[in-house]
Amino acid sequence: MGMIKEFKAFAIRGNLVDTAVAFVMGAAFGKIVSSFVDGMVMPLVGMLSGEVDFSDKKIILKAAIPEFKDATGKLVTSAVSEVSVKYGAFLTNLIDFVIVAFAVFVLIKAINKIRIKLEEAPAEKEILPSSTDQLLMEIRDSLKNKAE
Repeated sequence: MGMIKEFKAFAIRGNLVDTAVAFVMGAAFGKIVSSFVDGMVMPLVGMLSGEVDFSDKKIILKAAIPEFKDATGKLVTSAVSEVSVKYGAFLTNLIDFVIVAFAVFVLIKAINKIRIKLEEAPAEKEILPSSTDQLLMEIRDSLKNKAE
């Protein structure tokens, strides 16, 4: 039963909700960045590098072999898939990562700047009692001293 109470306290405190919201927002932001990179950045990079489409770039280590059948329809050789290193997709994902990492860096930097300003803000001035309150406190103290 202690674990259920602990979970309720965790969920009520907001950590669970905050984590869920952050996860959903992160997934949505990732889609936006991927769309930005695929639709805007990579075409520009391709244009600057000589009309190259990086999404299809790969190094073929072993070419694919198609299936071959003889005249009777008997299978002579079965198909073999291509073996390749797809560096274009990796480059696109790397650019995605750099953009997301930079955005998170800027966000954390802004949050830290705000936090430092709040910590450095002068503490609220001590509220001094009004003259009436001071007079009443003096009367109270004097009555307390006479009673003792």
